[in-house]
Amino acid sequence: MTTLYGYFRSSAAYRVRIALNLKGLAYHQTSIDLVAGEQREADHLARQPQGLVPALVTDDGVTLSQSLAICEYLEERYPEPALLPADLPGRARVRALSQLIACEMHPLNNLRVLTYLVGELGATDDAKLSWYRHWIDEGFTALEAQLSRDAGCGDFCHGDTPGLADICLVPQVFNAERFECDLSNYPRIQQIAANCRALPAFAQATPAAQPDAR
Repeated sequence: MTTLYGYFRSSAAYRVRIALNLKGLAYHQTSIDLVAGEQREADHLARQPQGLVPALVTDDGVTLSQSLAICEYLEERYPEPALLPADLPGRARVRALSQLIACEMHPLNNLRVLTYLVGELGATDDAKLSWYRHWIDEGFTALEAQLSRDAGCGDFCHGDTPGLADICLVPQVFNAERFECDLSNYPRIQQIAANCRALPAFAQATPAAQPDAR
C-alpha cells in the first residue's frame, strides 16, 4: 500500500492527504515528528535528503517528495477526479494560485524558518508572530485580489469543484488561524475554505483527524 511519511501539522503533508482523499486512494501514514527532530534521522534522510515531509512511497516502491510534485504525480497517474482544469489557461491559473501559497507564503512561515528566527537570530516570540502575520497578510492580500477579480473563481478557487489551489489554500488558512491572524479582510478566501472544509476529503485530512494528532 502507498505510504505517506508526514506530520499531522505539516502544511505540505496536509496538502497530500487532501489530494489522496480527493482521488479516493487508500494509503498508510507513518508519522515523522518534526518537533522531536525525527526528520533528521538517518532512515528518513535516506528517503528524503532534505529532511522534510512529506515523502510518499507508492505501492510500486517509488519514493516521491515535494507536495506539489506529489500532487501532480497523483493527477497524472489517477486523472479522475481531476485536480487541474482541462483547458490550458485554467491549468496555468490554478498552478499560479497554488504556487503563490506553497512557494511564496508557506516557505517563509514553516517550522524550520520560525525555529531559526528564534534560535539563531534571537527573535522574540512577539517578533516571530509579527513575522508570521506579515507574510500571511502579504500573500493573502494578493490571493484575495486574484480570487475576487478573476471570472474563473467559483465556489472554489477555480470553478465549482475543488482542485490543486484549494488543496494548498486550506492548510494555509488552518495555520493562519492557529497563529490567530486576522482574516477579516479576506472574505473570498474564508468562503472558499469553508466550502472545502464541508467536504469529507478535506475534513478527513485535518490535523486533528490524524493518528499522530496531539
